[in-house]
Amino acid sequence: MSNPPRTSAGGAQASTGARTARITLGRVLKPESTNYFVMLGLTLFLVALGLVMVLSSSSVDSHLDGSGYFGGFWRQGTYAIIGVPLMLIVSRFPITFWKKWAWPALLFGMALQLLVFTPLGLETGGNRNWIELGPITAQPSEVVKLGLVIWLGLILTVKQDRLGDWKHALIPVLPIAGLSLGFVLLGGDLGTVMIMAMIVFAALYFAGIRLRVLAIPLVAGIIGVLIMAVTSPNRMQRIMSFLGDGCTDYENSCWQPLHATWALANGGVFGVGLGNSRAKWSWLPAASNDYIFAVIGEELGLIGAVLVLGLFVFLTIMFIRIIRSTDDQFVRVTTGAIMTWIIGQALLNIGVVLGLFPVLGVPLPFISAGGTALLSTLLSMGIVLSFARSRATPARPTTRRRPARRPADTTVGAR
Repeated sequence: MSNPPRTSAGGAQASTGARTARITLGRVLKPESTNYFVMLGLTLFLVALGLVMVLSSSSVDSHLDGSGYFGGFWRQGTYAIIGVPLMLIVSRFPITFWKKWAWPALLFGMALQLLVFTPLGLETGGNRNWIELGPITAQPSEVVKLGLVIWLGLILTVKQDRLGDWKHALIPVLPIAGLSLGFVLLGGDLGTVMIMAMIVFAALYFAGIRLRVLAIPLVAGIIGVLIMAVTSPNRMQRIMSFLGDGCTDYENSCWQPLHATWALANGGVFGVGLGNSRAKWSWLPAASNDYIFAVIGEELGLIGAVLVLGLFVFLTIMFIRIIRSTDDQFVRVTTGAIMTWIIGQALLNIGVVLGLFPVLGVPLPFISAGGTALLSTLLSMGIVLSFARSRATPARPTTRRRPARRPADTTVGAR
């Protein structure tokens, strides 16, 4: 007598496991959005351009410091090798991850900023905003920026339905953000504080706060900047030199602005050629960081300078595309704050080099030498890339049961 065929439980489990594996693999290999790939390409191109320009602009100073012609390049390249994979890893995190770690990220950055007032702190150019850990020098204010943009996105999302009331719109944003700005301001870095103030203002704007309410932090910020400028003789000297009819203190406050202008003029339309800058031969201080755009204009000419401006304009368009494509308050606020951070800092840096603003001491994102700045910028781009990925994730199809048809009424003349 033959036994009836039986369905193996192990076979059913294997079939289910194979189907689950196919679904998981499909999610891993799913195509990303156009926004994701364009922003990733722009970021990698800017980082590569920055490495080339750091190599060119820092070669002389690195040689004079005894680290060889490639010393500055190897340092910046090391941070890029660390930062780019971190950006790609961060881009895989879901939005819920950033909401969960918003508070710890901000508190961690503020704790690091307080270390500048300990023996670990390092003062450079009158600003005490660095810490020195053996051979590594870091700027904690960059970590504060990163934590601030995530925290602002979380708070303004939690209070989304109550932002019509000015108390909920400004509290706790102004007290907590003001505290983080105050820690940086105690170190004397007014340029970084201005960038952070722009981040706070942008977050409130993209959260939909009324303009009359935004006037409160705007006026407070302007008053704070004026107080910091007036109480610092060094800042007042730079401001008065900028506002004056012409630079008369050539060897002090006018040295950097004048040599930056001469470097740009020397480049002309096509530039003197990559690596052939004259300003980097100890004529232009901070040639590889704050004034690297002057070296770009000298070596690559007007064409190279316009190319850099065009890249940042293109990056702005991509930020706006992500903001307009989402209905998530957290994504909109955080992306808007990061856009203001990166693009606003780029415009300030380029404006200083062109003589449109007084000397502020902010680096050019992705391009200027500076390991902490590069890492924080790449991590912020990783957050935006994670938002671009989340918008590309297709909605999971749901099986809907069709409603049963009502039987047709066959009674003639029935009403």
